[in-house]
Amino acid sequence: MAQTINEATGKMTQFCRKIVQVNIKWSIIERVSGFREFFRFIWERILTCSMGKPSHYRRLSQRSSSPAMEATESGFGHDGLATTMCSGYDSDSDLVDLKISLLGDCQIGKTSFVMKYVGGEQEKRCIDMNGLNLMDKTLMVQGARIAFRIWDVGGDQRSIDQVPIACKDAVAILFMFDLTNRCTLNSVIGWYSQARKWNQTAIPILIGTKFDDFVQLPPDLQWTIVTEARAYARAMKATLFFSSATHNINVNKIFKFIMAKLFNLPWTLERNLILGEPIIDF
Repeated sequence: MAQTINEATGKMTQFCRKIVQVNIKWSIIERVSGFREFFRFIWERILTCSMGKPSHYRRLSQRSSSPAMEATESGFGHDGLATTMCSGYDSDSDLVDLKISLLGDCQIGKTSFVMKYVGGEQEKRCIDMNGLNLMDKTLMVQGARIAFRIWDVGGDQRSIDQVPIACKDAVAILFMFDLTNRCTLNSVIGWYSQARKWNQTAIPILIGTKFDDFVQLPPDLQWTIVTEARAYARAMKATLFFSSATHNINVNKIFKFIMAKLFNLPWTLERNLILGEPIIDF
């Protein structure tokens, strides 16, 4: 355990040093905050373990979906943010366009994540460019027509050239990584640095994908990844979500969060720091 803590602490320190090169004002304040959150998380984990709360997410598998979870994620629910999906191609002047960019390495589930959200009909309108996928989804939110224009940047080296056009004018940038591959979390540093060159105002969101595979990992490894991801999110001033496209976990909720943030809508995001459950931290 001591080795795990030292490794996680080293990752946080290394990341904070690189982030300083992007934004100098994060230096000492963010490092102190990261350590404070680190020790607070240890205490929360001890409390959770002492309660002996079982994690039903361990039963998730790639071959089955979760109807109950699908139902909770399918819409905006009974909280003043009821939505309906608009059909057909929308180009009217009263349509509010929201550009969303997705950045992250290859094979981490970015495209599956987007396709789960936009659905089959919108998927058919997907535009596949060199290193860039464009997908749309239009919703009615409290009588307003909102169109998400989602720019999914491929994760290979040639896709770096698409970052400027994808990030320019985006209202939110989703930095994504595979929860079962810590190398993809480390790569977030580079993606974040590239994105902030072209957009300083977009809402940053850090998303861990493949949560259904993540919960099959040993608890100590899960805890290490959670700790590192939370440290990265703190340094980026980003909200952290763990998600699963297979089981539709936190997919709709992330876009709901973006709308609520942009338009100050009456919806409160609930924090979840329980190990073995889909983390939400802010």
